[in-house]
Amino acid sequence: MKIAYLGAGAAGRICGACLHDNGLATAMRALGEDLILIPTYTPIRTDEENVSHSRVFFGGINVFLQQKSALFRHTPWLLDRLFDSPALLNWLSKRSSGMQAADLGELTVSTFQGTHGKQRKEISKLLHWLAKDFQPEVVHLSNVMLASMAGPIKERLKVPVVASLMGEDIFLEALTEPHYSQARQLLREKSRDIDAFVALNGYYADLMAEYLSVPREKISVIRHGLNLAGYADRAQPADSNLVTIGYLARIAVEKGLHHLIEAFGLLARDESLPPLKLRVAGYMSSADQPYFDRIKERVRELNIADRVDFVGEVDRAGKLEFLRSLDLMAVPTVYHESKGISVLEALGHGIPVVLPAHGAFPEYVADTGGGILCEPENPAALAATLRGLVLDPA
Repeated sequence: MKIAYLGAGAAGRICGACLHDNGLATAMRALGEDLILIPTYTPIRTDEENVSHSRVFFGGINVFLQQKSALFRHTPWLLDRLFDSPALLNWLSKRSSGMQAADLGELTVSTFQGTHGKQRKEISKLLHWLAKDFQPEVVHLSNVMLASMAGPIKERLKVPVVASLMGEDIFLEALTEPHYSQARQLLREKSRDIDAFVALNGYYADLMAEYLSVPREKISVIRHGLNLAGYADRAQPADSNLVTIGYLARIAVEKGLHHLIEAFGLLARDESLPPLKLRVAGYMSSADQPYFDRIKERVRELNIADRVDFVGEVDRAGKLEFLRSLDLMAVPTVYHESKGISVLEALGHGIPVVLPAHGAFPEYVADTGGGILCEPENPAALAATLRGLVLDPA
């Protein structure tokens, strides 16, 4: 089957959606499907072999320029290709990482308007390329934020359109009025053009059925899969008494690292416990630098700097080494997680997890038996749960 999979880049970040899309595309192509992974907005970034197409459609620079000036809504397509250069998009993404959802309301509404919005030329270019160069039998949107493309795709190509559901509510709920209400209404309308939806877990399928006002039976749950090449049992530390707790996620307030730091501070003062170490790895944008600075200051205040290892961003080899070094992992997210891929990666190494009892996490624990849930946003509860596991290795 010829499948056009439209993936949305994450402005230079290694994000769960990019990892999912690239991994899925790789696996489906290995199964013999004729699938092309087409980046939109920015190039896709992943820690595995990147199988995405070299050309970016709906490029972020053109989308922004067309929003701000009528001139760029009529420029030749050949000129637009210069602004869609992956190198240029990556370079600019690193310098615009401070852009927040609340600043993008007007642009979001316009893109949701599709062929009636200021970015209609971008849809025309995508449709022309799909019809002329690839001619798919089905088009899969990597997230429902691309729903405005569904109607024009079906009208031009006469093929069904499928959309994945992966955390869109987090962005949308950060919009401010009047753009929030306008975007929500447009998204509900455009979602009617989508033939089927896919969610990674039942929690998010239920939530988005109501959020989009679509029948729940239109949403299939297909669990996330992992490429297990290089996975292995966790290594025994040189000091067999040492217990290493890990955190693998973006360094951002919504991921809850501050809660883990507070919990670890409580554990560090407990003389009944064996030696403990906390290892922290993950991508951080420039916008989150002040948050990270506060984290480091709090580590100093708690007098645990000698026990906390900030690893930074890791590639795939570094990630596998990092996971193998852990005995436990905790990602105490503040928001309700719809993916939680790093949690599944920890389980793939046989590492038990401690997670807040919300979002997709209760399903992960119920399905695998690989972790324990605790009260969200409660460092004392997190510390107590971790303490119980530290004292009961079996």
